[in-house]
Amino acid sequence: MKIVENSYETIYEIKKSTFLSYLTPMKEFHCLHTKLREKHQKAAHIVWAYRYLNEHSQVVENSSDDGEPKGTSAPPILNVMRGFEIIEAGILVVRYFGGIKLGTGGLVRAYGTSAKIVLDIAQLKIYETKEEFTFSCNYFLVRNLEHFLNKENIVTYERVFDSQEVLWKMEITKKQKEALLCFLEKFIQAKSVNILE
Repeated sequence: MKIVENSYETIYEIKKSTFLSYLTPMKEFHCLHTKLREKHQKAAHIVWAYRYLNEHSQVVENSSDDGEPKGTSAPPILNVMRGFEIIEAGILVVRYFGGIKLGTGGLVRAYGTSAKIVLDIAQLKIYETKEEFTFSCNYFLVRNLEHFLNKENIVTYERVFDSQEVLWKMEITKKQKEALLCFLEKFIQAKSVNILE
């Protein structure tokens, strides 16, 4: 499975109809959809599809033909997304009608092509599952830990300081967890770190 961290857009024209395609991470999808509705009020349709993982790591899909003939627009977008194995992302396609009808097959090809060209230019990254990891440590280790986490590109974490120690909570990949445990090993043995999973 793959993800995107940034948004991308492309333009595709066929028989005077213009298709503006937008690929965006799932967390920005609904905001972008609202902005596109405001910006493109004269557009004939804003077709969309998205895929994300739920709390049980199952792929959830949703889509809308937005007034296009049923099955001619959103399903082709979803099929392209499935082919690219992309998750945690959505594609929106804004269509400006050019006066020439494309027919059912033409619509399927146009929306599928619009999704493909925006995915072709995107920088896709391999999706890695993350797990929650919690531990506490003595205050004297905070700077060393911050340096290690920065070096390993572990940038999302919470810290709670109390009178005795610092509690760390983070979501990390399996590889990051292995590296962190290796780093913490000598401190665990010295009882300066306590794993709280």
